Amino acid sequence: MSRILVTGIGVISALGDNLSANRNALVNGECGITTLGLFPSAYSGKLPCGEIKISTESLKEKLKVDEPAVTRTDLLALYALNEAIRESGLRTEQLEANDTALVGATTVGGMCLTDELYHDANKDSEGSAFLSSYDCGSVNLFLQKRYKIGGVINTINTACSSSANAIMYGARLIRHGLARRAIVGGVDSLAKFTINGFNALHILSPGICTPFDKGRKGLNLGEGAAFLVLEKEEDIHNRHPYAELTGYGNANDAFHPSSISEQGDGPYLAMKEALQTAGLDPGEIGCINAHGTGTENNDETESRAMLRVFGSVPDFVSTKSNIGHTLGAAGAVEAVYTVFNLKHQEIYSSLHFKEPIESTGLKPVTAYKKIKVNHAMSNSFGFGGNCSSLIFSKA
Repeated sequence: MSRILVTGIGVISALGDNLSANRNALVNGECGITTLGLFPSAYSGKLPCGEIKISTESLKEKLKVDEPAVTRTDLLALYALNEAIRESGLRTEQLEANDTALVGATTVGGMCLTDELYHDANKDSEGSAFLSSYDCGSVNLFLQKRYKIGGVINTINTACSSSANAIMYGARLIRHGLARRAIVGGVDSLAKFTINGFNALHILSPGICTPFDKGRKGLNLGEGAAFLVLEKEEDIHNRHPYAELTGYGNANDAFHPSSISEQGDGPYLAMKEALQTAGLDPGEIGCINAHGTGTENNDETESRAMLRVFGSVPDFVSTKSNIGHTLGAAGAVEAVYTVFNLKHQEIYSSLHFKEPIESTGLKPVTAYKKIKVNHAMSNSFGFGGNCSSLIFSKA
């Protein structure tokens, strides 16, 4: 069976608008979480968020986008996709071929324009330009139109595991001969709809989040986008891949609408399946980019699940301490960071950590260091107990 290689990656987050800016910020232990400021909200200037400090209008100018009702979500997705395609070297005829798939993920999508749509709906007009943007597939339809991508187009929304599942789905399309190459990833933008919703759940931290810390008080929302280009080994020719996607697993905890079971059954099963798919023993995993939201439930249950799988847990971090929780983009953004681990043989610091959780005693890596790693895991767990783990290996 052909190896599936990562030939291109692209990312935009609160740490920067390209690959090098993101990696440099991670190496230097920078935090992109600041107060909210780019759109009107009761929480502007107060609530810590991983906000990308580029206005929507500036994104439109940079990307030369002037279509009506284009959302910030669309723009962030296009920004990251452009970089991934450039990095992969895919040609126009390859993008337009019917064996090139696009699998994207989002939870917010066009809902970032809920207020605008509501305003139009109350004017008794004949409709709203924002109605088409509100469809759950609108982001990927926008991307497909820009690049005339000719194969399978799909959108996945499994909450915070969405783009990890998009990566997994793209790999399966290739494995089953339904695509020759797959462009996979995810995007979400900050919006009043999301902020108010998470605030109603009482899981937003009043300060900067502290994943895996005893005193953690919740998560910080963030925004971002990332895409990866997956191709079969025999198709890459003289190009140099970033990494190999070797393992993936998905399991449903089925315990609670927004919490994981006490022993972390869903995360445990997802990690076990990813190891089985990759044909690896737990001791072969050199580092983990944990889901690590900073909430009371997630960090303790993920810790227990890692202890169940690994016994002696390898080096792990939560890069949500750098960029916040980017929701449907999280799996893809953190997959890109995991590829960095392998390509540059390094691991980044999990910021703001002070004391371990008493029941587990696990301590994330708290200072940048060089490591020798051949296989790295990235975890993404969503509402409803939808849990996914990815394993990337050194190419």
